[in-house]
Amino acid sequence: MSLKSQLESLLFVSLKPLGAKELAASTGAKVSDAEKALQELADDYQNGDRGLALIDNNGRYQITTAAANAALVQKVLQSEMSGELSQPSLEALTIIAYRGPIAKLELDRIRGVNCSLIIRNLLLRGLIEEKFDKQKGEYFYTVTHDFIRFLGLNSLAGLPDYERLNKTETIASVLAGGEAAE
Repeated sequence: MSLKSQLESLLFVSLKPLGAKELAASTGAKVSDAEKALQELADDYQNGDRGLALIDNNGRYQITTAAANAALVQKVLQSEMSGELSQPSLEALTIIAYRGPIAKLELDRIRGVNCSLIIRNLLLRGLIEEKFDKQKGEYFYTVTHDFIRFLGLNSLAGLPDYERLNKTETIASVLAGGEAAE
């Protein structure tokens, strides 16, 4: 697999812009090679009739929808954001509420699938927020105050079985199909 292909995949699943240095570290490539591949990727998007674009904002790169499709994308997102949450979104939101703050990789592991789009939708709806942990070098997700207020609670401790399900070993057991011992 080419470096350009690897970078495109990483940028596609990332929820935030990434720098050439981060991308190079993730792929084991030299920063100069990553920068060259990023430029080739940007050219590919710019020179073709593509629905996506590669944005370079002060050396931070992100794949976005093409500006020409903005009205269409906004229309679809508006209907997506105003409708009910999907079952996978509800599952992810529940996990974040009971386990938060939780890293994306942990959420992916618990659900068994990549949750990038679900996280994006929950962020857009204002139900979750992300916070960067400098020591661990990754983002963690928690529910927002608006989410807690919407449920009519004063805190997450008011969720059903919160004390029992908030414990790591209990959740692991429930997810494995068993009931945790009390």
